[in-house]
Amino acid sequence: MRHTLAVLVQNKAGVLARVAGLFSRRGFNIESISVGTTEMPGISRMTLVAQGDDDQMEQLTKQLHKLIDVLKISDITHDQAVERELALIKVNAEPSSRAEVLQVVDIFRGKVVDVGDRSVIVEVTGDTEKVEAMIQLMRPYGIKELVRTGTVSMVRGTRSMGQAAD
Repeated sequence: MRHTLAVLVQNKAGVLARVAGLFSRRGFNIESISVGTTEMPGISRMTLVAQGDDDQMEQLTKQLHKLIDVLKISDITHDQAVERELALIKVNAEPSSRAEVLQVVDIFRGKVVDVGDRSVIVEVTGDTEKVEAMIQLMRPYGIKELVRTGTVSMVRGTRSMGQAAD
């Protein structure tokens, strides 16, 4: 099962390496990881996506809690949450196919962020499934380059991770 963990950590050098190392030592592949500062000075938030059953994730969470710079962990897999990912896709766009490419971008409510003689760079934002669908529809035109941010996620409603970190 795909699990999404939200982790608040001290914003210090080496924290990301220690968290990623723990996953590696336990034999877990991190499918997606996003890290950024939060509204709280000195605190960053990691969103990690990995495969595993509930028991495995519980054990992994217990191990993460032992890391000194980890402040709070929430497995938000079963919560109602907003998840987003961003992808930039550089795709061939010869004059003969450019209109088709732009039509697909429009259908996905994407943005063209750069136009070249024979290529365009498009931006798509949404849940992982939407991003993946856009990538698959761009493949026939020839993807020259692709970069993705990884998933970021936030639980819906008034509950906030930062409330317990204060």
